[in-house]
Amino acid sequence: MVTRRFVGVGGVRLAYRVWGPPEGPPVVLLPALGEVSGDWATVAAELARERRVYAVDLRGHGRSDWPGAYSLELMRADVLGFLDALGLDRIDLVGHSMGGIVAYLVAAARPGQVDRLVLEDVGAPYPRPATTPQRPDGELPFDWAMVLAVRRQIDTPPADWVAALGGITARTLVLVGGPPSHIPRESVAELARLIPDARPVTIPVGHLIHREAPEAFLEAVAGFLDLAYSGDR
Repeated sequence: MVTRRFVGVGGVRLAYRVWGPPEGPPVVLLPALGEVSGDWATVAAELARERRVYAVDLRGHGRSDWPGAYSLELMRADVLGFLDALGLDRIDLVGHSMGGIVAYLVAAARPGQVDRLVLEDVGAPYPRPATTPQRPDGELPFDWAMVLAVRRQIDTPPADWVAALGGITARTLVLVGGPPSHIPRESVAELARLIPDARPVTIPVGHLIHREAPEAFLEAVAGFLDLAYSGDR
């Protein structure tokens, strides 16, 4: 069963969902740009058989506040505040795409707090050709100003992010979406090379691994987190 909750962090209210037994080891899930905590529902329900699972709406997304001030560093600060507010001293952390960037920034900032880190189809933080995204029509479940701010950082990441990756102490699994993904697999492989003790695993279904191949995702992630998972449960 999933529970929806809110917590105040540094003047911003964050929405999150919780699955699993309160005494279970905690795992925190961070979604991609434009996605919300419910994006994890299928895999979170399976992970929650043995874990306490938390999925967060990052600032500017879903039911969390849309404060107008956006950066990946602010999202990192929000997640660190979230961990402090909930008293989560030791966690495993899973991030997809933009959520993966936030996840590795968190792991670099608090190397003793993140035991295991899973990064789903996240490229290395090197500059790339900038493009201007076009706003979709209609009402959006996220703040478009947030998209523009974050995309600028992803296109031209701060130079110190590469060095920060070298300070990550968490055991790390890097999931590679393969040729169908718009994230070049060479870039994802480079991210794995930059993080000490990182292991790349390819699931060639594209960028949305946990959605397109949930059983393969769970097999890789649950095995990495030392969980027993069987697709026929």
